[in-house]
Amino acid sequence: MALLKNPYFGSDKTIKVADQIPAPSTNAEAPEKLLAQCPAHKQTPLHDKPELAEAAGVGQLFLKDETVRMGLGSFKALGAAYVIAHEASQTGEEDLSNALVGKTYVTASAGNHGLSVAAGAKVFGAKAVIFLAETVPSAFASRLRDLGADVHIIGKDYDESLVAALKYAEDNNAQVLSDTSWDEYYELSHRLMEGYVVSAKETVDQMEEAPTHIFLQAGVGGLAGAMAAYFRKAWGNAPIITVVEPDRATALQSSIEAGKCVYAEGPVSNMGRLDCKEPSLIALRGLARDANFFLTVSDELGQETTDRLSATGLESTPSGVGGLIGLYAGKNEALGLDASSRVLCIISEGAE
Repeated sequence: MALLKNPYFGSDKTIKVADQIPAPSTNAEAPEKLLAQCPAHKQTPLHDKPELAEAAGVGQLFLKDETVRMGLGSFKALGAAYVIAHEASQTGEEDLSNALVGKTYVTASAGNHGLSVAAGAKVFGAKAVIFLAETVPSAFASRLRDLGADVHIIGKDYDESLVAALKYAEDNNAQVLSDTSWDEYYELSHRLMEGYVVSAKETVDQMEEAPTHIFLQAGVGGLAGAMAAYFRKAWGNAPIITVVEPDRATALQSSIEAGKCVYAEGPVSNMGRLDCKEPSLIALRGLARDANFFLTVSDELGQETTDRLSATGLESTPSGVGGLIGLYAGKNEALGLDASSRVLCIISEGAE
């Protein structure tokens, strides 16, 4: 477990990322407009959990509940499906259900992103091809096939499945739709992260006053980057934002320490959707600007926190409670947490 104070926050220094890589979008209006046309879209709840706050030694704890998002069970529903809906709307077709017939979207996924790609493709007539690593729970493969996706299980981790997805796209003239970004690929992933801003805007609208502390879990960093950017826009620099990663996949913390994007070696984590060894460059740029701290946590604490949340009636996974794990990591003094603190965490996915 390691806590790193971000040397870039509030300074003139900038992390080394290619000039063409943009910071995360804070535009909620564009995705809200498209998502309003989806019958499954509605605001997700914000829970006040006093029993969990007391256990953490803080005054209030608010949990944004993405476990019920659009019937797909995670915040990822706001991302790829929004990108595909945007592309369908740009065709000018009156019947959008057939607007993307003949188009194929391909991606690697740890589960939830793939569901969003598959659902979006199905709605607008496209085909979805999803590559999963061998460590992804089989339930995701079944759900993806139920949505009509072509599923390939290749590689020991996300990074190996991504390599396979990129090769498939090249060989088959398919459109890559990734939830991460790199030097040659960032435009669609930037729009995808823009979809996540909808959840951040909902949260701001639901809270009567700004939190003092925010804990955001990160894999490649898409959720954390998008939310931190919008929260800074809405609430300024007052909230202390801590980005939480598994100590087996320290992609963001290691990159912040190195001053550039680096690959973080490590064994497989039980926080499967957070087990990413290389960050999204868009997220890295944004979080270097917006986060106060980067914290790594253990798999053991992940399961303990999942069980603690389950006892209150809200089911998730170690991946889904990543931010909450950070709150229970015992770094209260270093992070300025006390009985007057108002804490915000995101429950990013439901139980597997």
